[in-house]
Amino acid sequence: MSKKVFVDSDVVISSLLSQKGAANLLLNKQRDKFSISNISQKELKKVVDRLGISQDKLQTLIRKRLKVVKLRENKTKIKSNFQAYSTDPNDAHIVAGAKAAKAKFLLTYNLKHFQRQKIYDDLGIVVLTPAQYLQYLRSLG
Repeated sequence: MSKKVFVDSDVVISSLLSQKGAANLLLNKQRDKFSISNISQKELKKVVDRLGISQDKLQTLIRKRLKVVKLRENKTKIKSNFQAYSTDPNDAHIVAGAKAAKAKFLLTYNLKHFQRQKIYDDLGIVVLTPAQYLQYLRSLG
């Protein structure tokens, strides 16, 4: 069964840096495609440059494994509309992206940045780490 899953930028970077771990397993070995937003995509391009990761490696991952969801509102409007869901205003676009993708899950390593219960109550999105999501998948059998 395919699940709609939105991934935070930190999960994408982790999958590019390590050949092991939950992020790599999910983004490179699972059949399902995951979503990121166009804003996350721009951020990822900057981060891979800063970390010395190949842009080609990022673009290949995006092309093969990630669906890019277009957020039409500007960052200021997104922060205004979604700041209540995050302790870091710069992460508001992650919640906006998950909502736009109609995701059931949002995967991040920064759980403390998100108001998990509020996101679930208002948007029906479960916020988990990649390892927690893998554990959930394994529990399904």
